Amino acid sequence: MNQELSMCPHSLVDELQKPASEFTKEDIISYIEDNDISMVNFMYPAADGRLKTLNFVINNAAYLDAILTCGERVDGSSLFPFIEAGSSDLYVVPRFRTAFVDPFAQIPTLSMLCSFFNKDGEPLESSPEYTLRKACQAFKNVTGMEFQAMGELEYYVISENDGMFPATDQRGYHESAPYAKFNEFRTECMLTIAQIGGQIKYGHSEVGNFTLGDKIYEQNEIEFLPVPAEQAADQLMIAKWVIRNLASQYGYNITFAPKITAGKAGSGLHIHMRIVKDGQNQMLKDGVLSETARKAIAGMMVLAPSITAFGNTNPTSYFRLVPHQEAPTNVCWGDRNRSVLVRVPLGWSAKTDMCVLANPLEKPSHYDTTQKQTVEMRSPDGSANLYQLIAGLAVACRHGFEMEDALAVAEKTYVNVNIHQKENADKLKQLAQLPDSCSASADCLEKQRAIFEQHQVFSPAMIDGIIAKLRSYGDKTLRSEIQNNQEEMLKLVERYFHCG
Repeated sequence: MNQELSMCPHSLVDELQKPASEFTKEDIISYIEDNDISMVNFMYPAADGRLKTLNFVINNAAYLDAILTCGERVDGSSLFPFIEAGSSDLYVVPRFRTAFVDPFAQIPTLSMLCSFFNKDGEPLESSPEYTLRKACQAFKNVTGMEFQAMGELEYYVISENDGMFPATDQRGYHESAPYAKFNEFRTECMLTIAQIGGQIKYGHSEVGNFTLGDKIYEQNEIEFLPVPAEQAADQLMIAKWVIRNLASQYGYNITFAPKITAGKAGSGLHIHMRIVKDGQNQMLKDGVLSETARKAIAGMMVLAPSITAFGNTNPTSYFRLVPHQEAPTNVCWGDRNRSVLVRVPLGWSAKTDMCVLANPLEKPSHYDTTQKQTVEMRSPDGSANLYQLIAGLAVACRHGFEMEDALAVAEKTYVNVNIHQKENADKLKQLAQLPDSCSASADCLEKQRAIFEQHQVFSPAMIDGIIAKLRSYGDKTLRSEIQNNQEEMLKLVERYFHCG
């Protein structure tokens, strides 16, 4: 029995008995015919980071074959600011591996994510999805290895406060009902995401919880499993769509915003990464962090200031990136250390069989725990353009292999202490700082853009557009001006409440 297919909640995988990565047009047509599907949706992310939808009625078998084969035209100028209205037609063509049954449609509907193509039938150079594909291919060309990723999706659920079993303020981490109010909602989100293809690791309530007026705000997190980086971005995009749709049905409000009020935990979008060769994780060697992992980390240390241009994309992002808020401000890395930018999580490197110790009746498992080791970038937040962010991280990790001094950079930026404690002030002075505004982030990207444009990964038009958007906020001194002004802070939060 194939363990990857057994007990899989994805309805197409279960019926077709093959991984989603192997879906063909013939599979899609067969599933539609066998399950009385009446409609097809094409979905694709635009410049604002949200999924757009194009609906098709299945008129007949010939029409279904046509749209699956040829895609359809869309107005690119309404989706991307860098496309002129005079030459704006684009093609969208579905990627069969992303197919899922729409859990919210009353009419039986099959949805698929799409890729963009230009008038000549070539992939659109500046589309976020193609940028990520190019980043992954460049990483493989340079290193001979595969770049994998997964995200920790944090968000706040906002609803009426009934006053019953109040949670402890800012102590909501892994809380159980009845003190955590939205566990059932989160688990329904998780199951729905899994049924349409998301590879979920786990979910839990997070630190943040508070009341404001007659509303309760509770922070939650859904964390995914490492998968090929293109798939990681797809499943995060779909997950945000699922959470918002379910919230709408329940009458809840949802925000992935990086900061929603002063003095309370902000929501990050931590990205874990691992590097795989021939199916084996390369992050450990002989039980310690490998040279491969340290080179990738070095690349992230160098490009961290400009990665904020993809992962921290509106002014509220920089109200989260402040000291003592469990969000990084300094360019450094360390083991199991939440004050650093890149964290090496606890990685099952102990030699004991903990399952046997906890369950004396069990036999030793000899499970290969090296597959679990990742490294975690902690600066991004929910405002991120998911495809650009993960592409940027792939570029940074690749750059580490192109740097002659990568291991020296990794050693110089390693810390094994809480960098914000007084006794570590000298070390703190030696570290570079993350930008403190969108404007500063744009400046960092301008200085380092050539690295992102190498191997034709990020198009110059895309980089120009990102820089222009960041500078348009005019927030160079905004954080220092209003960080202690609750009223102005709430106005800012409201403006960017539904980011990403």
